[in-house]
Amino acid sequence: MRIGELASRAGTTTRTLRYYESRGLLAARRADNGYRTYDEDDLRLIQQIKTLQDFGFELEETRPFVECLRAGHPAGDTCPASLAVYRRKLTDLDALIGELTAVRAQVGEELARAELMASAQNPGGPEPRCELSPPAGPPTEERTR
Repeated sequence: MRIGELASRAGTTTRTLRYYESRGLLAARRADNGYRTYDEDDLRLIQQIKTLQDFGFELEETRPFVECLRAGHPAGDTCPASLAVYRRKLTDLDALIGELTAVRAQVGEELARAELMASAQNPGGPEPRCELSPPAGPPTEERTR
């Protein structure tokens, strides 16, 4: 198949495929007329790269998976190098989850503190309105400009 068909079937662009080729992740064969040609194995490579990138993997992190497929393995994640990338990614994700959990706790504490202060400043009254909020009521000519 030619580059346009591969791009269409893989859900990507010809520019992306040329970029993958320049990075050594995709190897194009040339027909007698000079056109790039690809096969179903190339489609599997692109699908593997796209899936990993959807998971947040950097392009270079996909290389072991591509090499595993090129080596004839039925899946790109069955080789030791691919498994090592998975392990590193899980470690990175666990660290990020820890950071986000700590930030969430801090934001929750700030919200609780702010709500307490707001209710202390205006006990039993309506919630204070932010100065940047539009005034309540129907729009006037001046407010709709």
